[in-house]
Amino acid sequence: MHRYRPVDERRRDWAEVELPLSAEESRCHAQACLSCGVPFCHGMGCPLANPIPETNTAVASGNDALAYALLSQTDLFAEFTSHICPALCEGSCTHGMEGEEPVSIRALERHIIDTAWANGWVQPILPERRTGKRVAVVGSGPAGLAAAELLNRAGVEVTVYERSATPGGLLRYGIPDFKLAKRLVARRIALMEAEGIRFVTGTEVGKEVAVEWIAKRHDAVLWAIGTAIPRNLALPGRDLEGIHFALDFLIGQNRALAGELPAAPISAKGRDVLVIGGGDTGSDCVGTARRQGAHSITQVEILPMPPAERSASTPWPRWPWKLRTSSSHEEGCERLWNIESLAFEGAVGRVSGVKIRQVAWTCSPTGKPLSFTPVEGSERTLKADLVLLAMGFTGVPEHLLAQLPRNANRPLLAPADPARATFACGDCVSGPSLVVRALADGRRAAQEILAALA
Repeated sequence: MHRYRPVDERRRDWAEVELPLSAEESRCHAQACLSCGVPFCHGMGCPLANPIPETNTAVASGNDALAYALLSQTDLFAEFTSHICPALCEGSCTHGMEGEEPVSIRALERHIIDTAWANGWVQPILPERRTGKRVAVVGSGPAGLAAAELLNRAGVEVTVYERSATPGGLLRYGIPDFKLAKRLVARRIALMEAEGIRFVTGTEVGKEVAVEWIAKRHDAVLWAIGTAIPRNLALPGRDLEGIHFALDFLIGQNRALAGELPAAPISAKGRDVLVIGGGDTGSDCVGTARRQGAHSITQVEILPMPPAERSASTPWPRWPWKLRTSSSHEEGCERLWNIESLAFEGAVGRVSGVKIRQVAWTCSPTGKPLSFTPVEGSERTLKADLVLLAMGFTGVPEHLLAQLPRNANRPLLAPADPARATFACGDCVSGPSLVVRALADGRRAAQEILAALA
């Protein structure tokens, strides 16, 4: 269950759109979890293996302190996951077996962590002793932060290097404020600093600081740099002005709101905006463009429109493929499916539209899209003087690939090279994924490093 502020109100500001549950509502929703026989949510659904039945039982009984004590054992940053996780756990909730609404696990998690912060239960966790080992973590996104936290708790001296002006990675710069207030990121970073973790910002390892310099001064180096290379759409007219990668658009707005820039360098005000790509990043572009004052917003996706209910191709307890309408879509956006982009059209050097055509998909017997063919005679032009490419990310910068171990035949880093005391985690290993999976992989990497340093 997701509850939002009224559309007419929220589209005029950058404050968080989602409303939390009250204490009474949380206890009521948690009660629904108590009827579960064999829970799949924490094992099949949650990459962190959060003890969901136990935390919800504690909430249902009014023991929020116990709920936090349980949740904090597995989820180091519940204020992040409770705001932006798609709630894979809810896709595995047993209430969904017969098409019922799943338990509101993510909303209950937010209740737990909000209550914990409000009551002062979230305190710095200092190591009992220092081991004398030093580890550099390159990148301060969710994977790097999770690894840094666990390494520090084990007594390792941790220094986190971040190329941006402030720590947080895409938590701070990529995700819009209306989904994740940046005060939550700043609060957690301050707590980590109080625990003894050192952050070096405005420093890109491999450019301002040599990889060799970092390696010589630490017992191990953990790379958690994400996949910073956006997938391009190399069509005729790509060099026209007004065509931008989605993350450049989102980062610029976030930096402007943070006071790092006087204004967003890419503005949708008064523009006819076309977002190419139907995922979460595209949705974030829709919400951002709406708040900037776009004249119109259209989002196109090459895949077919998902079914309204769980597709037979993703049976319970798998994450369901079905139509999802985000809070940004509710604020005003035309969504088009089965659309292939063919060329960018323009006048006087600036994009004015995108030539598209319909495609027809061949699907498996259960409804999974397999392949598509163009629909003859369906070509037309969509009007657009601002185009945002939100088609995902592909890999790691070449200047780092030349210096680090990498996966065979993939533009990603190898998870570990213990002989060189080099490790990697998060999206730069797995490819683009979710914050919750990055947190889990950061935990894995920290355990590998501790074993190697023992």
